Amino acid sequence: MKNILKKELSLSASILSYLFIAFGAMFFIPGYPILCGVFFVTLGIFQSFQNAREANDIVFSALLPVAKRDVVKGKFLFSCFIELCSIVLMAIATILRMTALKDAAAYRNNAMMNANLFALGMALVIFGLFNLIFIGGFFKTAYKFGKPFVAHIIVTFAMIGICEALHHIPGLSALNAFGFENFALQLSLLIFGIVSYTALTLLSYLRACRNFERIDL
Repeated sequence: MKNILKKELSLSASILSYLFIAFGAMFFIPGYPILCGVFFVTLGIFQSFQNAREANDIVFSALLPVAKRDVVKGKFLFSCFIELCSIVLMAIATILRMTALKDAAAYRNNAMMNANLFALGMALVIFGLFNLIFIGGFFKTAYKFGKPFVAHIIVTFAMIGICEALHHIPGLSALNAFGFENFALQLSLLIFGIVSYTALTLLSYLRACRNFERIDL
């Protein structure tokens, strides 16, 4: 498993997957839908899948002395690695905005979604949905990924729109808390995001393994 992950990181990955981790820093930008940064990170992962398909990477991996399940696991581990690296960057931006920058006028006067634990939790949910819709969809054929990625785009931007609108609804302003306001609520929403990400990714992995086992390469 260590070797197949190393192959994913060094041979199959597009350089854009690594460069697009930096879009996690969009959590610093006021007056902009910060969750768009999550989409750009997934776009970088998509580039790696595209490169791998053009290079017949799946067939090459299946010819290695590893189980087909391990081929699937390698793709998931690579994707999760990129996602969690970007989450670390988003978390750093969130912590800074909750502490040192919480009273900055650019953020206080921001009508868009604030970078807080709720935003971080929703970023994890979107990553989990990407793993379920795109990666899970890809392994239905281990070749076609156009429809799964279009479905991911639709779901992701629907999620972004919903998250941006929620705090404008009367009674839900606590979702856009600054600093450590409503911390118990914010923390519970972050935990919800962590659980959702884990569950969606695991569900997608198990389905992908079953589907890939049925494919005759």
